[in-house]
Amino acid sequence: MFRPKKSLGQNFLIDKNIVKKILSIVDLKKKNIIEIGPGTGNLTNEILKLDINSIIAIEKDKKLSEELEKNNILNNKLKTYNEDILKFDLEDKVKENTVIIGNLPYNISSQILVKLIKFKIWPPKYKKLILMFQKEVAEKIIANYKSTAFGRLTIVTNWRLKATDHFNISRNCFFPKPKVDSTILVFEPKKIDKIKINKIENLEYITQIFFSNKRKMINKVLKKNFKNSEQILKKLKLDTTKRPSDLTCETYYKLTELYEQNKTS
Repeated sequence: MFRPKKSLGQNFLIDKNIVKKILSIVDLKKKNIIEIGPGTGNLTNEILKLDINSIIAIEKDKKLSEELEKNNILNNKLKTYNEDILKFDLEDKVKENTVIIGNLPYNISSQILVKLIKFKIWPPKYKKLILMFQKEVAEKIIANYKSTAFGRLTIVTNWRLKATDHFNISRNCFFPKPKVDSTILVFEPKKIDKIKINKIENLEYITQIFFSNKRKMINKVLKKNFKNSEQILKKLKLDTTKRPSDLTCETYYKLTELYEQNKTS
């Protein structure tokens, strides 16, 4: 009998109705699928019943990866990789018309999401992301500005991805049962013609300096990190008494653009 490993954040989805609900989100016919963390293969096996082109399954646990491959040895549509998703060259494996699905380990879910946002070629070849997060993390990703959940993860995600759907999943649908509920988020890549940010690392830096001082008024953060803070305040028509959570995502993108222009001038 397989024992789930806490170190890998293993909580396997066992509710067949939820599996069906996930697979009904988008028509997978003739699509290429990438599944992150297939685990015991409950979702993978249902995907393989569909008329798909191919499926790549990336599983860090060697025993689970081998078991999945052994159980589907005659199915040439499945390719398994026993790899750490954070070190795996995922962009290289994405084909046209790909849907990426994943019941993400709670402890690295944000890192996986950022990895998908950081693809070098944009728009990417994937068409949709169907990803499961801890409910609290999902709330941060899709938060509205001025809400308590709004923060760095909201801003960075919203730069390149549009959330198109979401629904919650009870902790009772998993084995072993986690202490928290989960949320499925569905994303589509955005075309980002209007936003000219050269490096996502600069957006990460800007959000980091503001939200590490989230109780301070933005005037103080700007003065400390921008030489031309007065000009920026005027250009963006910012209220100096506002705090980081009072600014919209778009304002952070404009701040990043100005930061990059400052660095090169």
